[in-house]
Amino acid sequence: MPRVTEIAFTGYPVSNIARSRSFYEGVLQLKTSQVYDHGEKAWIEYEIAGSTFAISNFMEAPKPSGMGPCVAFEVEDFDQTIATLRDSRVPFYQEPMVTPACRLAIVGDPDGNPVTIHHRLATASP
Repeated sequence: MPRVTEIAFTGYPVSNIARSRSFYEGVLQLKTSQVYDHGEKAWIEYEIAGSTFAISNFMEAPKPSGMGPCVAFEVEDFDQTIATLRDSRVPFYQEPMVTPACRLAIVGDPDGNPVTIHHRLATASP
């Protein structure tokens, strides 16, 4: 019987690698771990706490909607991250909110992929 043991990676389709790298590396300050450049097509990986998030233009990017799959990035300073996103004029699909376990907001990347900005509350278990 199959048993999934971990998430190998989360990948997002994007339409413009340079524009998406500007968002993920510039605004969110992610650091690349692997870059697979195949001329006009690319696969860019970011290592985040033992997991991998990737962007690629190998597949067609979705239409902007704020719906569908979503990655959630845990951040150290929620308020500072939200301020940076607002200063960068990133669209918000879900304004910042508080749940019993966390604070979160959902924003859109340059292709409309939803990105959750997440911060666990001190009382929440990891």
